[in-house]
Amino acid sequence: MKVQNIFAILAFASMLAACGEKSKITYSTAKVEKTNISTTITATGTIEPVTEVEVGTQVSGIIDKIYVDYNSEVHRGQVIAELDKTNLLAELASAQSNLSNAQSSLNYQTNYYKRYKTLYEKGLISANDYENAKLNYEQAVQQVKVQQQSVTRAQTNLGYATIMSPIDGVVLSKEVEEGQTVAATMNTPTLFILAQNLTDMRVIANIDEADIGGVKEGQRVTFTVDAYPEDVFEGAVTQVRQNATTTSNVVTYEVVISAPNDDMKLKPGLTANVTIFTLEKNDVVAVPAKALRFTPNESILTEQEKIEDCHGKKKVWTKEGNVFKAHAVETGTSNGVLTEILSGVSVGTEVVTEFEVLGGPGSEQGGRPQNPFMPRPRDNKKK
Repeated sequence: MKVQNIFAILAFASMLAACGEKSKITYSTAKVEKTNISTTITATGTIEPVTEVEVGTQVSGIIDKIYVDYNSEVHRGQVIAELDKTNLLAELASAQSNLSNAQSSLNYQTNYYKRYKTLYEKGLISANDYENAKLNYEQAVQQVKVQQQSVTRAQTNLGYATIMSPIDGVVLSKEVEEGQTVAATMNTPTLFILAQNLTDMRVIANIDEADIGGVKEGQRVTFTVDAYPEDVFEGAVTQVRQNATTTSNVVTYEVVISAPNDDMKLKPGLTANVTIFTLEKNDVVAVPAKALRFTPNESILTEQEKIEDCHGKKKVWTKEGNVFKAHAVETGTSNGVLTEILSGVSVGTEVVTEFEVLGGPGSEQGGRPQNPFMPRPRDNKKK
Protein backbone atom coordinates (compact mmCIF):
# COMPACT_ATOMS: atom_id res chain seq x y z
CA MET A 1 0.00 0.00 0.00
CA LYS A 2 1.37 3.42 -0.90
CA VAL A 3 2.46 5.77 1.88
CA GLN A 4 0.01 8.44 0.66
CA ASN A 5 -2.89 5.98 0.97
CA ILE A 6 -1.84 5.01 4.51
CA PHE A 7 -1.78 8.67 5.58
CA ALA A 8 -5.18 9.26 3.94
CA ILE A 9 -6.74 6.29 5.76
CA LEU A 10 -5.23 7.38 9.10
CA ALA A 11 -6.48 10.92 8.58
CA PHE A 12 -9.91 9.67 7.67
CA ALA A 13 -10.05 7.31 10.65
CA SER A 14 -8.97 10.15 12.97
CA MET A 15 -11.71 12.33 11.59
CA LEU A 16 -14.31 9.64 12.17
CA ALA A 17 -13.13 9.23 15.74
CA ALA A 18 -13.44 12.98 16.26
CA CYS A 19 -16.90 13.04 14.73
CA GLY A 20 -18.21 10.39 17.13
CA GLU A 21 -21.57 8.77 16.78
CA LYS A 22 -23.10 11.80 15.06
CA SER A 23 -21.10 11.09 11.86
CA LYS A 24 -22.67 8.86 9.24
CA ILE A 25 -21.23 7.33 6.08
CA THR A 26 -23.57 7.34 3.11
CA TYR A 27 -23.01 5.90 -0.34
CA SER A 28 -24.19 7.37 -3.63
CA THR A 29 -25.28 5.01 -6.38
CA ALA A 30 -26.17 5.24 -10.05
CA LYS A 31 -27.89 2.85 -12.40
CA VAL A 32 -26.23 1.19 -15.32
CA GLU A 33 -28.31 2.49 -18.24
CA LYS A 34 -28.34 3.12 -21.95
CA THR A 35 -27.40 6.64 -22.90
CA ASN A 36 -25.45 8.73 -25.40
CA ILE A 37 -21.74 9.43 -24.96
CA SER A 38 -20.09 12.35 -26.71
CA THR A 39 -16.99 14.49 -26.51
CA THR A 40 -16.75 17.97 -27.97
CA ILE A 41 -14.32 20.77 -28.61
CA THR A 42 -15.25 24.41 -28.93
CA ALA A 43 -13.86 27.16 -31.11
CA THR A 44 -14.82 30.36 -32.89
CA GLY A 45 -15.02 30.96 -36.61
CA THR A 46 -16.30 33.26 -39.30
CA ILE A 47 -19.25 32.68 -41.62
CA GLU A 48 -18.53 33.18 -45.29
CA PRO A 49 -19.96 32.12 -48.67
CA VAL A 50 -18.69 28.85 -50.14
CA THR A 51 -17.90 30.62 -53.44
CA GLU A 52 -16.80 34.25 -53.34
CA VAL A 53 -15.43 35.98 -56.45
CA GLU A 54 -13.58 39.28 -56.72
CA VAL A 55 -14.42 40.96 -60.02
CA GLY A 56 -11.74 43.28 -61.37
CA THR A 57 -10.54 44.82 -64.62
CA GLN A 58 -7.47 44.16 -66.73
CA VAL A 59 -7.44 47.60 -68.37
CA SER A 60 -7.11 51.07 -66.92
CA GLY A 61 -9.69 53.77 -67.39
CA ILE A 62 -12.57 55.74 -65.95
CA ILE A 63 -15.67 53.96 -64.65
CA ASP A 64 -18.39 55.14 -67.04
CA LYS A 65 -21.46 53.18 -65.89
CA ILE A 66 -22.34 50.95 -62.94
CA TYR A 67 -25.50 48.87 -63.28
CA VAL A 68 -25.64 47.08 -59.88
CA ASP A 69 -25.55 47.95 -56.20
CA TYR A 70 -25.09 46.15 -52.89
CA ASN A 71 -27.27 43.01 -52.59
CA SER A 72 -28.16 43.09 -56.30
CA GLU A 73 -28.81 39.65 -57.78
CA VAL A 74 -26.75 39.04 -60.90
CA HIS A 75 -26.54 36.32 -63.52
CA ARG A 76 -23.54 34.88 -65.32
CA GLY A 77 -22.66 37.09 -68.32
CA GLN A 78 -24.73 40.05 -67.10
CA VAL A 79 -23.12 43.48 -67.66
CA ILE A 80 -22.52 45.07 -64.27
CA ALA A 81 -20.24 48.00 -65.21
CA GLU A 82 -18.53 49.68 -68.16
CA LEU A 83 -15.33 51.69 -68.48
CA ASP A 84 -14.98 54.69 -70.76
CA LYS A 85 -14.04 53.24 -74.16
CA THR A 86 -12.77 56.35 -75.99
CA ASN A 87 -9.07 55.51 -75.77
CA LEU A 88 -9.65 51.81 -76.34
CA LEU A 89 -11.65 52.49 -79.50
CA ALA A 90 -8.86 54.77 -80.75
CA GLU A 91 -6.29 52.03 -80.11
CA LEU A 92 -8.41 49.55 -82.04
CA ALA A 93 -8.82 51.95 -84.98
CA SER A 94 -5.06 52.55 -85.07
CA ALA A 95 -4.34 48.81 -85.03
CA GLN A 96 -6.83 48.18 -87.81
CA SER A 97 -5.23 50.95 -89.91
CA ASN A 98 -1.77 49.46 -89.42
CA LEU A 99 -3.14 46.07 -90.43
CA SER A 100 -4.62 47.55 -93.62
CA ASN A 101 -1.27 49.16 -94.53
CA ALA A 102 0.54 45.88 -93.84
CA GLN A 103 -1.93 44.00 -96.03
CA SER A 104 -1.41 46.49 -98.91
CA SER A 105 2.34 46.12 -98.59
CA LEU A 106 1.96 42.33 -98.65
CA ASN A 107 -0.12 42.48 -101.83
CA TYR A 108 2.58 44.60 -103.53
CA GLN A 109 5.43 42.38 -102.35
CA THR A 110 3.53 39.24 -103.44
CA ASN A 111 3.18 40.49 -107.02
CA TYR A 112 6.76 41.76 -107.05
CA TYR A 113 8.04 38.39 -105.85
CA LYS A 114 6.03 36.45 -108.42
CA ARG A 115 7.42 38.56 -111.31
CA TYR A 116 11.01 38.20 -110.13
CA LYS A 117 10.55 34.50 -109.67
CA THR A 118 9.44 34.09 -113.29
CA LEU A 119 12.32 36.22 -114.55
CA TYR A 120 14.79 34.30 -112.42
CA GLU A 121 13.55 30.96 -113.72
CA LYS A 122 14.14 32.25 -117.28
CA GLY A 123 17.63 33.44 -116.36
CA LEU A 124 16.84 37.09 -116.97
CA ILE A 125 17.78 38.42 -113.49
CA SER A 126 20.50 37.64 -111.03
CA ALA A 127 20.06 35.38 -108.00
CA ASN A 128 20.71 38.37 -105.73
CA ASP A 129 17.71 40.29 -107.13
CA TYR A 130 15.54 37.20 -106.73
CA GLU A 131 16.62 36.66 -103.09
CA ASN A 132 15.86 40.31 -102.22
CA ALA A 133 12.37 40.03 -103.70
CA LYS A 134 11.74 36.84 -101.73
CA LEU A 135 12.99 38.41 -98.48
CA ASN A 136 10.73 41.45 -98.88
CA TYR A 137 7.77 39.17 -99.50
CA GLU A 138 8.42 37.06 -96.37
CA GLN A 139 8.86 40.17 -94.20
CA ALA A 140 5.55 41.53 -95.48
CA VAL A 141 3.83 38.27 -94.51
CA GLN A 142 5.24 38.49 -90.95
CA GLN A 143 4.28 42.15 -90.66
CA VAL A 144 0.65 41.28 -91.45
CA LYS A 145 0.67 38.67 -88.70
CA VAL A 146 2.07 41.18 -86.19
CA GLN A 147 -0.60 43.75 -87.06
CA GLN A 148 -3.32 41.09 -86.83
CA GLN A 149 -2.17 40.33 -83.27
CA SER A 150 -2.27 44.04 -82.46
CA VAL A 151 -5.87 44.22 -83.68
CA THR A 152 -6.79 41.15 -81.59
CA ARG A 153 -5.19 42.67 -78.51
CA ALA A 154 -7.01 45.98 -79.02
CA GLN A 155 -10.32 44.15 -79.47
CA THR A 156 -9.68 42.11 -76.31
CA ASN A 157 -8.89 45.24 -74.28
CA LEU A 158 -12.04 46.85 -75.60
CA GLY A 159 -13.97 43.79 -74.42
CA TYR A 160 -12.42 44.10 -70.98
CA ALA A 161 -13.98 47.55 -70.69
CA THR A 162 -17.35 45.82 -70.34
CA ILE A 163 -17.42 44.18 -66.89
CA MET A 164 -19.64 41.11 -66.73
CA SER A 165 -20.58 38.85 -63.84
CA PRO A 166 -18.68 35.54 -63.94
CA ILE A 167 -21.24 33.72 -61.77
CA ASP A 168 -24.88 33.69 -60.73
CA GLY A 169 -24.98 35.32 -57.33
CA VAL A 170 -25.34 38.40 -55.17
CA VAL A 171 -23.24 41.57 -54.97
CA LEU A 172 -21.64 41.65 -51.52
CA SER A 173 -19.42 44.67 -52.06
CA LYS A 174 -19.08 47.54 -54.52
CA GLU A 175 -15.59 49.04 -54.40
CA VAL A 176 -15.90 51.82 -57.04
CA GLU A 177 -18.25 54.59 -58.13
CA GLU A 178 -19.02 56.14 -61.52
CA GLY A 179 -16.32 58.59 -62.60
CA GLN A 180 -13.61 56.88 -60.57
CA THR A 181 -10.34 56.09 -62.33
CA VAL A 182 -8.93 52.57 -61.98
CA ALA A 183 -5.36 51.68 -62.87
CA ALA A 184 -4.60 48.11 -63.86
CA THR A 185 -0.80 48.17 -63.59
CA MET A 186 0.91 45.71 -61.22
CA ASN A 187 -2.28 44.55 -59.49
CA THR A 188 -5.77 44.04 -60.84
CA PRO A 189 -8.11 46.48 -59.04
CA THR A 190 -11.18 44.93 -57.40
CA LEU A 191 -14.48 46.46 -58.53
CA PHE A 192 -17.03 44.08 -56.97
CA ILE A 193 -17.17 41.07 -54.65
CA LEU A 194 -19.81 38.51 -55.58
CA ALA A 195 -21.14 35.53 -53.62
CA GLN A 196 -22.47 32.66 -55.64
CA ASN A 197 -25.14 31.25 -53.32
CA LEU A 198 -25.99 32.62 -49.88
CA THR A 199 -28.12 29.56 -49.08
CA ASP A 200 -24.93 27.51 -49.01
CA MET A 201 -22.54 29.03 -46.48
CA ARG A 202 -19.55 27.73 -44.54
CA VAL A 203 -17.74 28.43 -41.29
CA ILE A 204 -13.96 28.78 -41.18
CA ALA A 205 -13.08 27.83 -37.59
CA ASN A 206 -9.67 28.17 -35.94
CA ILE A 207 -8.91 25.01 -33.94
CA ASP A 208 -6.13 24.94 -31.35
CA GLU A 209 -3.23 22.57 -31.99
CA ALA A 210 -4.11 20.62 -28.83
CA ASP A 211 -7.55 19.75 -30.25
CA ILE A 212 -6.91 19.38 -33.98
CA GLY A 213 -5.92 15.69 -33.67
CA GLY A 214 -9.51 14.75 -32.83
CA VAL A 215 -11.13 16.61 -35.73
CA LYS A 216 -12.08 14.55 -38.79
CA GLU A 217 -14.12 15.16 -41.92
CA GLY A 218 -17.79 14.26 -41.54
CA GLN A 219 -18.07 15.02 -37.82
CA ARG A 220 -21.27 16.73 -36.68
CA VAL A 221 -21.06 20.39 -35.72
CA THR A 222 -23.43 22.80 -34.01
CA PHE A 223 -22.87 26.54 -33.79
CA THR A 224 -24.55 29.74 -32.70
CA VAL A 225 -24.19 33.37 -33.74
CA ASP A 226 -24.73 36.44 -31.62
CA ALA A 227 -27.34 37.75 -34.06
CA TYR A 228 -29.65 34.82 -33.20
CA PRO A 229 -28.58 33.63 -29.73
CA GLU A 230 -31.57 31.29 -29.34
CA ASP A 231 -30.97 29.44 -32.61
CA VAL A 232 -28.63 26.47 -32.92
CA PHE A 233 -27.38 25.81 -36.45
CA GLU A 234 -26.22 22.42 -37.72
CA GLY A 235 -23.30 21.60 -39.99
CA ALA A 236 -20.50 19.12 -40.59
CA VAL A 237 -16.72 19.20 -40.95
CA THR A 238 -15.91 19.23 -44.68
CA GLN A 239 -12.18 19.97 -44.64
CA VAL A 240 -9.27 20.04 -42.17
CA ARG A 241 -6.60 22.28 -43.64
CA GLN A 242 -2.95 21.35 -43.10
CA ASN A 243 -1.53 24.86 -43.07
CA ALA A 244 -0.90 26.20 -39.57
CA THR A 245 -1.29 29.80 -38.42
CA THR A 246 0.76 31.16 -35.51
CA THR A 247 -0.51 34.22 -33.65
CA SER A 248 1.17 35.34 -30.41
CA ASN A 249 2.80 31.87 -30.14
CA VAL A 250 -0.61 30.18 -30.42
CA VAL A 251 -0.82 27.64 -33.24
CA THR A 252 -4.20 27.05 -34.87
CA TYR A 253 -5.51 25.19 -37.90
CA GLU A 254 -8.40 26.15 -40.15
CA VAL A 255 -11.34 23.75 -40.27
CA VAL A 256 -14.08 24.23 -42.86
CA ILE A 257 -17.63 23.52 -41.69
CA SER A 258 -20.71 23.38 -43.90
CA ALA A 259 -23.50 25.77 -42.90
CA PRO A 260 -26.81 25.35 -44.79
CA ASN A 261 -28.63 28.68 -44.84
CA ASP A 262 -32.04 28.03 -46.33
CA ASP A 263 -33.71 30.61 -44.07
CA MET A 264 -31.03 33.22 -44.98
CA LYS A 265 -30.28 34.07 -41.34
CA LEU A 266 -26.55 33.56 -41.67
CA LYS A 267 -24.71 36.55 -43.11
CA PRO A 268 -21.11 36.76 -44.32
CA GLY A 269 -18.76 37.92 -41.60
CA LEU A 270 -20.78 36.77 -38.57
CA THR A 271 -18.79 35.19 -35.75
CA ALA A 272 -19.81 31.60 -35.04
CA ASN A 273 -19.36 29.85 -31.69
CA VAL A 274 -18.63 26.31 -32.83
CA THR A 275 -19.00 22.96 -31.07
CA ILE A 276 -17.47 19.99 -32.90
CA PHE A 277 -18.56 16.52 -31.78
CA THR A 278 -15.30 14.59 -32.01
CA LEU A 279 -16.93 11.47 -30.52
CA GLU A 280 -20.55 10.35 -30.61
CA LYS A 281 -21.92 6.96 -29.55
CA ASN A 282 -25.65 6.65 -29.10
CA ASP A 283 -27.69 4.15 -27.11
CA VAL A 284 -24.74 2.49 -25.35
CA VAL A 285 -24.62 0.92 -21.88
CA ALA A 286 -22.73 3.27 -19.58
CA VAL A 287 -22.04 4.23 -15.97
CA PRO A 288 -20.61 7.39 -14.43
CA ALA A 289 -16.83 7.30 -14.79
CA LYS A 290 -16.37 7.83 -11.05
CA ALA A 291 -17.98 4.42 -10.41
CA LEU A 292 -14.84 2.83 -11.86
CA ARG A 293 -12.70 4.85 -9.46
CA PHE A 294 -14.65 3.86 -6.33
CA THR A 295 -13.22 1.24 -3.96
CA PRO A 296 -14.72 0.50 -0.52
CA ASN A 297 -12.37 1.40 2.31
CA GLU A 298 -12.10 -1.28 4.99
CA SER A 299 -11.17 1.28 7.63
CA ILE A 300 -14.59 2.94 7.49
CA LEU A 301 -16.76 -0.17 7.23
CA THR A 302 -18.91 -1.26 10.12
CA GLU A 303 -18.55 -4.71 11.64
CA GLN A 304 -21.57 -5.89 9.69
CA GLU A 305 -20.34 -4.69 6.29
CA LYS A 306 -18.28 -7.09 4.19
CA ILE A 307 -16.30 -6.91 0.93
CA GLU A 308 -16.39 -9.48 -1.89
CA ASP A 309 -13.62 -8.48 -4.28
CA CYS A 310 -12.73 -9.89 -7.70
CA HIS A 311 -9.59 -10.02 -9.79
CA GLY A 312 -10.66 -7.81 -12.68
CA LYS A 313 -8.41 -4.96 -13.77
CA LYS A 314 -11.47 -2.72 -14.06
CA LYS A 315 -14.40 -3.16 -11.75
CA VAL A 316 -17.54 -1.57 -10.38
CA TRP A 317 -19.10 -2.19 -6.97
CA THR A 318 -22.64 -2.94 -5.89
CA LYS A 319 -23.95 -2.81 -2.31
CA GLU A 320 -26.32 -5.64 -1.54
CA GLY A 321 -27.40 -5.18 2.05
CA ASN A 322 -24.17 -5.10 4.04
CA VAL A 323 -22.05 -6.63 1.31
CA PHE A 324 -19.92 -4.67 -1.18
CA LYS A 325 -19.49 -6.87 -4.24
CA ALA A 326 -17.05 -6.19 -7.08
CA HIS A 327 -17.92 -6.90 -10.71
CA ALA A 328 -15.19 -7.14 -13.32
CA VAL A 329 -16.18 -5.14 -16.40
CA GLU A 330 -14.90 -4.49 -19.88
CA THR A 331 -15.03 -0.82 -20.80
CA GLY A 332 -15.23 1.01 -24.10
CA THR A 333 -15.47 4.68 -24.89
CA SER A 334 -15.27 7.33 -22.18
CA ASN A 335 -15.65 11.09 -22.20
CA GLY A 336 -14.46 11.58 -18.62
CA VAL A 337 -18.01 11.78 -17.24
CA LEU A 338 -19.55 8.59 -18.62
CA THR A 339 -17.83 5.32 -19.51
CA GLU A 340 -19.21 2.69 -21.85
CA ILE A 341 -19.64 -0.80 -20.37
CA LEU A 342 -19.18 -3.61 -22.88
CA SER A 343 -19.71 -6.50 -20.45
CA GLY A 344 -19.74 -7.37 -16.76
CA VAL A 345 -22.96 -5.76 -15.51
CA SER A 346 -26.44 -5.49 -16.96
CA VAL A 347 -28.68 -2.51 -17.53
CA GLY A 348 -30.53 -1.46 -14.37
CA THR A 349 -27.82 -2.56 -11.93
CA GLU A 350 -27.13 0.03 -9.23
CA VAL A 351 -23.42 0.62 -8.73
CA VAL A 352 -21.73 2.63 -6.00
CA THR A 353 -20.13 5.85 -7.23
CA GLU A 354 -18.84 7.55 -4.05
CA PHE A 355 -19.25 7.91 -0.29
CA GLU A 356 -19.96 10.95 1.86
CA VAL A 357 -19.64 11.80 5.53
CA LEU A 358 -22.73 13.42 7.02
CA GLY A 359 -22.89 15.29 10.32
CA GLY A 360 -20.12 15.72 12.86
CA PRO A 361 -19.22 18.53 15.24
CA GLY A 362 -20.19 21.99 14.03
CA SER A 363 -22.53 20.72 11.31
CA GLU A 364 -26.09 21.88 10.91
CA GLN A 365 -29.01 19.76 12.01
CA GLY A 366 -29.60 16.98 9.48
CA GLY A 367 -25.96 16.95 8.49
CA ARG A 368 -24.17 18.09 5.36
CA PRO A 369 -21.64 16.14 3.27
CA GLN A 370 -18.18 16.44 4.74
CA ASN A 371 -14.92 15.84 2.88
CA PRO A 372 -12.70 13.90 5.33
CA PHE A 373 -9.53 15.24 3.73
CA MET A 374 -10.44 18.95 4.00
CA PRO A 375 -9.98 21.03 7.18
CA ARG A 376 -13.18 21.53 9.16
CA PRO A 377 -14.52 25.11 9.51
CA ARG A 378 -13.39 27.00 12.58
CA ASP A 379 -15.95 27.36 15.34
CA ASN A 380 -16.37 31.10 15.85
CA LYS A 381 -18.99 30.89 18.57
CA LYS A 382 -18.09 32.69 21.78
CA LYS A 383 -17.83 30.48 24.80
